Amino acid sequence: MKISIIIPTLNCEKTIGELLKRLKNQTQKADEIIVVDSESNDKTAEIAEKEGAKVIKIERRDFDHGGTRNLAAENSTGDIIIFLTQDALPYDEYFIENIITPLKNSDIAAAYGRQIADEKAIPTEKFARLFNYPEKGFIKSKENINELKIKAFFFSNVCSAIRRKEFEQVGKFPDNTIMNEDMIIASKLILNGYKIAYVPNAIVIHYHNYSPIKQFKRNFDIGVFFSENSWILQYGKSEGEGIKFLKDEIKYLWQNDKIWTLYAILENAFRFFGYRLGLKHKYLPLFLKKRISMNNNYWK
Repeated sequence: MKISIIIPTLNCEKTIGELLKRLKNQTQKADEIIVVDSESNDKTAEIAEKEGAKVIKIERRDFDHGGTRNLAAENSTGDIIIFLTQDALPYDEYFIENIITPLKNSDIAAAYGRQIADEKAIPTEKFARLFNYPEKGFIKSKENINELKIKAFFFSNVCSAIRRKEFEQVGKFPDNTIMNEDMIIASKLILNGYKIAYVPNAIVIHYHNYSPIKQFKRNFDIGVFFSENSWILQYGKSEGEGIKFLKDEIKYLWQNDKIWTLYAILENAFRFFGYRLGLKHKYLPLFLKKRISMNNNYWK
């Protein structure tokens, strides 16, 4: 099967070269790498072209988490499409080989890999990766919804792989979504009877040392997403997962880095209030939503 890799980019000249070099050094080679660049002000597109990637240029105002990836997929030829973000660096040369292996099973339509932090990550980010991306793999299906609830639809385009046939069959990613286009397609696949694999040996180094203010903005966008896609909440409230996250995080930090415990409580408070405000965003004026969102394009 042919393999296409899709990477949306914006001003990432410091990472794109290393990312593409690591991809070219894989045991399983990709047939093509497509970079969709949103008017970078630096040498991102130039470096990508030099490293052999096919570069599609779009206007920055036209970037959309779902629509832009759909555009790249429409210009790709692979039977399997691997989606990566510009700051997700494959940990070793087996990433592609490992993430596509489950897709050889006909009833597994998609897979996502494990994200880990390095020594530059703050302790709360290290815990977040451990919480969401464990060492043990598993397969999720429609039968797991009662057990996993909303977590059944957890999926990440930071590093994922989807068979084109099923990707197109369920209607691709949604256009004009503020974020979580990956959760939407995961829910479509699972509700249509397909399975999704979590592949812990397909590893990328990826994290964000966000400040509490940025966590507020990110979780405001998450709240907006659930407000606009409230049907997902029939499968479980995300607040329940958030409470479990905080309890486990405090336990982890108390055992490993006590000084960060108060910071974690503050950070989670910002996350919670951002999320709750996002759920009520329809009552807010447009200028305020633009100020407190991480995705200004959504409000154009």
